[in-house]
Amino acid sequence: RAAEKITVFLDAPGLEVTGKAAADFALGMEMNAYGFESYKTRKSDDEPKAAQKPVKVTIVTGTVIAAKKAFMTAQAVGEGVFLARDLVNEPANVLGPVEFAARAKELERLGVDVEILTEREMKKLGMGALLGVAQGSSRPPRLVVMQWKGGKAKEKPVAFIGKGVVFDTGGISIKPASGMEEMKGDMGGAAAVTGLMHVLAARKAAVNAIGIIGLVENMPDGSAQRPGDIVTSMSGQTIEVINTDAEGRLVLGDALWYCNDRFKPQLMIDLATLTGAIMVALSNHYAGLFSNDDRLAEQLLAAGLATQERLWRMPLGKEYDKMIDSKFADMKNTGGRHGGSVTAAQFLKRFVKDTPWAHLDIAGTAMGSPTDEINQSWGSGFGVRLLDQLVRANYES
Repeated sequence: RAAEKITVFLDAPGLEVTGKAAADFALGMEMNAYGFESYKTRKSDDEPKAAQKPVKVTIVTGTVIAAKKAFMTAQAVGEGVFLARDLVNEPANVLGPVEFAARAKELERLGVDVEILTEREMKKLGMGALLGVAQGSSRPPRLVVMQWKGGKAKEKPVAFIGKGVVFDTGGISIKPASGMEEMKGDMGGAAAVTGLMHVLAARKAAVNAIGIIGLVENMPDGSAQRPGDIVTSMSGQTIEVINTDAEGRLVLGDALWYCNDRFKPQLMIDLATLTGAIMVALSNHYAGLFSNDDRLAEQLLAAGLATQERLWRMPLGKEYDKMIDSKFADMKNTGGRHGGSVTAAQFLKRFVKDTPWAHLDIAGTAMGSPTDEINQSWGSGFGVRLLDQLVRANYES
């Protein structure tokens, strides 16, 4: 039978690990042990779930005080990753836009200010692109605005924006049935932003941070938008919808514009399970990085190396921009098969003005990525540790 208690001795003769290393070891064990079993009543050996006992692990080190102090921060990171994993792993019948927004609202207990915009409020703001995606679902959309005010009063915030398509059928441009069940994870970007805001608040980060998530469901009923429809975004720019399965960029376009217009942040980073094309280019091992700012891109690449949530920088350019010009509107929402992840990023760039911005296409890393020593879960929580490291290394006062 499985052990109920494990003792790990980290120090060896002539070698004493640091407190941070001990805390990181403990965090790694926790992250490896994560499992999403909320809906299982029995294990494979027919043992009732209620009979299972947790394993207690004791770590022995000579740097106890330093290790305990470091683990307070590490534990906050672990909680944020677990929150993101839980959200991605939840089935879509349980986690709709309203339910996701309620989960984000729970961050208020940590001191995060949380505001939830309804469909009515988004209509007043002119968010026609986001609302166009949502109109085919009976479940109403939400836009959640999370604010952590841990920095100086007049310091501009850093902003993180997440795509939150709680389920993506593809709409009228419906996806093939095979593998469609995985589209419950098409809100991996919103999950990462929510997990990050948890980390920043739980460890009392000395930074002002904004987290914005656009929550919708993309369904193909009689009210759904059609290929050929033209919608008007909050920016006033018009968009011809060529493919209703290129919906995440419509959600993000309005969310990015809203964030920039309201908060005037020093930078914006969006995360999205945006394109299958990025998986063709990078498989499941790197997330795609697109940016209009070399300094921000270098900071993100360094954070990726430090956390092993690795990024690969991809191109942007006027040649790709021409691919999304439309005959009937200011732009179209897809540039065709070639360079699909690049034209998607080029689309988003039209909603950020001159603000330093980066887009992380995490389609291959947020869900279904290869398991490793710190993740055995289908939903990985990718992006939480990466962005916490970015903030910690570059933006805390």
